[in-house]
Amino acid sequence: MKHDVCNRNDLSLLLDAFYTKIRANEEIGHFFNESIQDWDSHLEKLTDFWENNLFAVRKYYGNPIKVHVEVDENFNHTINPNVFGLWLNLWFETLEELFEGENVEILKRRARKMGTVLMVNIFENRGIVNQE
Repeated sequence: MKHDVCNRNDLSLLLDAFYTKIRANEEIGHFFNESIQDWDSHLEKLTDFWENNLFAVRKYYGNPIKVHVEVDENFNHTINPNVFGLWLNLWFETLEELFEGENVEILKRRARKMGTVLMVNIFENRGIVNQE
């Protein structure tokens, strides 16, 4: 029987399963596998991020927009909405395989919003979106 995402251990389980899929994915895995050198510490940082996002536990102090803009630059501006769409589909799939409940739905909504914000900022950095 599935339960809701209730704590850091649940988030860690989710992120381990999710990034196992991401790393093996032929379409987007290379963005992650070539950018991340220490997966253990990266998964800890991501767990901090999502724990902060879902449970308001202030452990994450990074700048995900800056990091994603830099990754896009490192890959010659090849990150596109399809990359984010695939990432989001795998996120939803992993959540639904492991959990059910209100926090699952919150994590889906927040990931969708985060993907949109990151993609807009990547495009703004490229000069594609007018900055006012």
